[in-house]
Amino acid sequence: MSDRLIIFDTTLRDGEQSPGASMTREEKVRIAKQLERLRVDVIEAGFAAASPGDFESIRAIAGAVRESTICSLARANDRDIARAAEALQPAARKRIHTFLATSPLHMKMKLRMEPEQVLEQAKLAVRFARQHTDDIEFSPEDGSRSEEDFLCRVLETVIAEGATTINFPDTVGYAVPELYGETIRRLRERIPNSDKAIWSVHCHNDLGLAVANSLAGVMIGGARQIECTINGLGERAGNTALEEVVMALRTRGGYYNLDCGIDTTQIVAASKMVSQITGFAVQPNKAVVGANAFAHASGIHQDGILKARETYEIMRAEDVGWTANKIVLGKLSGRNAFKQRLQELGIELDSEAEVNAAFARFKELADRKAEIFDEDIMALVSDEEGHEGEHYRFVSLSQRSETGELPHAKIVFSMGGAEQTCEGSGDGPVDAIVNAIESTAKSGAELVLFSIAAISPSSQSQGEVTMRLSSAGRIVNGVGADPDIVVASAKAYLSALNKLHSKQRVNPQE
Repeated sequence: MSDRLIIFDTTLRDGEQSPGASMTREEKVRIAKQLERLRVDVIEAGFAAASPGDFESIRAIAGAVRESTICSLARANDRDIARAAEALQPAARKRIHTFLATSPLHMKMKLRMEPEQVLEQAKLAVRFARQHTDDIEFSPEDGSRSEEDFLCRVLETVIAEGATTINFPDTVGYAVPELYGETIRRLRERIPNSDKAIWSVHCHNDLGLAVANSLAGVMIGGARQIECTINGLGERAGNTALEEVVMALRTRGGYYNLDCGIDTTQIVAASKMVSQITGFAVQPNKAVVGANAFAHASGIHQDGILKARETYEIMRAEDVGWTANKIVLGKLSGRNAFKQRLQELGIELDSEAEVNAAFARFKELADRKAEIFDEDIMALVSDEEGHEGEHYRFVSLSQRSETGELPHAKIVFSMGGAEQTCEGSGDGPVDAIVNAIESTAKSGAELVLFSIAAISPSSQSQGEVTMRLSSAGRIVNGVGADPDIVVASAKAYLSALNKLHSKQRVNPQE
């Protein structure tokens, strides 16, 4: 077996299946470029057949990323596979990832197919995919609950048809490490042509075991690809966290004795970008990328760190991208320094005009707060990206809130290109804003989550607001940032309305 481990990132596909985590095409391209800087081997950019939006996002990423392999998911049918191949056409390196359920429960209740029909469909799907690329991945969905004899037949057949990667997904997070690893080992031993494909693990975190299961699949089962997401993003309890498996491999290198090509100094930048774009905050005690991951409160720990860092730190903060970089703003802050910082943060703007516009907003923010942190810059750029073509856009706001009186808000926003002025009252200033917007927008959406986080330290920090709306079974997140949290709330609500206004997409469950 090779000692090289392939890192397959599915933040843009499986990660987006988190309720409310849908992203625009521009946001997906930004994340994909950061994953390329991270040196991810394979980027699963989406599910091309799910919607025109997903198709266009995959195509844009395929044209923008040159170093990583770009992958599209496809169900095991000719239409999905052809759509994936078309979306991947601009890619320098491309992969089609096709899947079909193999567990008795899924075959009977979801597919309503007999095992022999499933076997034949899997074979034909891989055969058809091979007409479009030599890099084919096959996943037996709900593999950890499938009957082993049937699983062996299916996997032997698809390898014979040309599947180059076999992914063994723990779709519902049911596996435990030793059993999961042993199952993969047995499959590899029982299937005669198993050595003709790279084996992969794809684990969900329903029992909090996704990282442990993935590493067991590698060490016990002999897998040489791990499928993961930034921050462990994903439906339900999420997926295997990229930052955790990568740093486990690096920190315990003497045990795992496996190499991966990840540039770990880009991990924190990727984490912050995904968190900011999706509105899914990273908990402070999250391993590797949490705000407290390298913080020491205990006096004994602090004394040890001062004497010898390795007494209480098994990793160096700078190795995963934690830095103290910040730009101190003022009237004399230069455009070149700002542009350089954008590059260091992995923010690429398409033209000088966009850089100039971002710098103007940077200067405007500098007039409102003394220090500008990296998070401020990321929020500033993210807040302005993708406004072209938006149905709703914030213009201005005034609000009044006084003890003993009902808060009142007046807001101006554009809707379909026409400016609207509306007013509303509510139990608090945010409620007044929502009521004012709804008096004109009339979306009928239900607000199911409202959260505020400080982007950076100090009382001058920008507030970042996340609003999650539900409408007709669809859930979306909107994110807004501003030094005034009431304004940030209005931006977040309008951002969520924009996502509801876009065409609904369908996600496969894997």
